[in-house]
Amino acid sequence: MNLLDDIRLSELKLYLTTPYPCTYLPERLACSQVAAPNFLITPEVFAQLVQQGFRRSGTFIYRPHCDACQACTPVRVEVAGFVPSRTQRRAWQRHRALKISLHGLEDKEEYYALYKRYQNIRHANGHMKDDNRQQYQNFLLASQANTMLVEFRENDVLRMVSIIDVLEDSLSAVYTFYEPNVPQARFGVYNVLWQIELCRMLKLDYLYLGYWIAQSQKMAYKKNFQPLQALMHGKWQTLPNVTAPLNR
Repeated sequence: MNLLDDIRLSELKLYLTTPYPCTYLPERLACSQVAAPNFLITPEVFAQLVQQGFRRSGTFIYRPHCDACQACTPVRVEVAGFVPSRTQRRAWQRHRALKISLHGLEDKEEYYALYKRYQNIRHANGHMKDDNRQQYQNFLLASQANTMLVEFRENDVLRMVSIIDVLEDSLSAVYTFYEPNVPQARFGVYNVLWQIELCRMLKLDYLYLGYWIAQSQKMAYKKNFQPLQALMHGKWQTLPNVTAPLNR
């Protein structure tokens, strides 16, 4: 970062939200720490915030900040040390014929249709299944980071879309949605593998995967991408290599 970005980072304010129902641990209430104002958050400042455990939802930059719970743990894959497992290699082979193209943050009817199918089937009990077009756009197509949209197609049919932030030394996996009606598909696993390979091609050190929650089955797959580092007590530390059940 340059001096101007250092000044912007130092001038950011952190605000606490009011408590809201936790998405991953339903019996609990959650609270987030939000970085503001947005006009100070350049791509370079955002990269520094990611290193401190922040994520983004559209232009909303946040990290969990719950008084009675420390379950949400920021995690990132250490790209240089990653070696795919046998199961991951099978997922790579299963989908290696996908045609991949990079785009800016554009809106297409087929993107939103795929997003709705994905939410209705893969996350039928989630709050995003009722997202309208504007909510979808605010979530995925608004960004102050260096962000790209990636299409994955099979025989010209859209199968998967990824939103990825490009940081100075890493990629940050913002969100991926895919066709939920393909038997034996492992789109989610393949997608993380592809992003790791993209990091290698771009000579980037890490792939940020958001938050891992030990008690949440939805988050369990992240433990399969080793070595996995976690931000604990203000330091990035390697988590023990414990393989989780494959659920993607």
